[in-house]
Amino acid sequence: MISQTNENGQICVSTSVYTDIAGTAASNCFGVKGMVARSVSDGLYHLLRKESMSKGVRVEFHEDGAISIDLHIMVDCGVNLTAVGASIISEVRYVVNKCTGTEVRDVNVYIDSMMAG
Repeated sequence: MISQTNENGQICVSTSVYTDIAGTAASNCFGVKGMVARSVSDGLYHLLRKESMSKGVRVEFHEDGAISIDLHIMVDCGVNLTAVGASIISEVRYVVNKCTGTEVRDVNVYIDSMMAG
């Protein structure tokens, strides 16, 4: 959780706010099928529904008030992985900063699965 204080009071932004914003921004990028999470029972990666997409996002808070974001995604077959990754990094960094005012130090994209067909 990050707290920001000004002359009017204090604002605390929860981790779930960051995971929801980052997950939505990443999912809206071209070539992204959605967020994924690894199943404990079978070890496979499963596509997450919109309401649970935050399970595919991890946020780390730093001492200086910045954050780092890890995203686990599934992409469409045949897309340029480098271009999709760069697009996600740019979009997530911009949207999180615009919505929360928090500096995003790193966005790490892990392409865990590819949707065939």
